[in-house]
Amino acid sequence: MRFDIITIFPSIFKSYLKESLIRRALEKGSIEVNIHNLRKWADDKHGSVDDKPFGGENGMVMMAEPISRAVKNIRKGEDSMVILFTPRGKKFNQQKATEFSNYKQIIMICGRYEGVDERVAKYVANENISIGNYVLMGGELPAMVVLETASRLVPNVIGKESFLKNRKVGESFIEYPQYTRPEKIEIEGKERKVPNILLSGNHKEIKKWRDKKGKIIR
Repeated sequence: MRFDIITIFPSIFKSYLKESLIRRALEKGSIEVNIHNLRKWADDKHGSVDDKPFGGENGMVMMAEPISRAVKNIRKGEDSMVILFTPRGKKFNQQKATEFSNYKQIIMICGRYEGVDERVAKYVANENISIGNYVLMGGELPAMVVLETASRLVPNVIGKESFLKNRKVGESFIEYPQYTRPEKIEIEGKERKVPNILLSGNHKEIKKWRDKKGKIIR
C-alpha cells in the first residue's frame, strides 16, 4: 500500500516515519510512504502556493493549481483515493480507515493558513475528511492519523494476523480494558487489583468479560 502526502512542511514527518511499527512496515516493504513538497509544483521562482482570498478576508489561501498539478503527477492509476483534510469534511472513523486500507494508493493533501481553494475540495479530492470537531493549524497531523489507522490494517504491519482478528467486529474493532503485572499496586494509598476473572485462566469467561466491558470502535 502506498501513501503520498502533499505538504509545504515535509520535515514534520521525518521523525514520525523513523519510529515504531511504521518504521518496521517501511523496512519490510509492507507500506510505502512518499512526502512531497507542494512548492515543487509552483509556477514561479519563489515557489508560491498561496494567495490572498477573494472577498477581502484576512490571511492566505492555498492555491488550487499547484495542488491539482501535484495530484495529477503523483497519482498512479484508478485504484487510488485523494483526501483533502478540512474541518468541514466527513468525520474520520474506523470504518473509513477500513475503506481506505483497501486502496493501493492514498494521496493526502495537507492544507495550511486559512484553508485551501474550494475547487480542490470539489474537483481534485475524492474525499474531504476531518479527524474531529476542532480546527488545526494544518493537515499534517490528520495525515499521520490516517496513515497510522489505515496502515495498521495492512497485512504484516502490526505482526500476527490474530492481533487484528481477535479485535475485529465486522469493519469495526472492540477495545476493552487491559492489565499487566504486578497483580496488585498501590495508587494514592489504596491497593488496586487486577480483576479476578483475568487471573482465572477461564478463557470463555474472560471473553465474556471483555465483550461486556469493551467498546465497539466504528
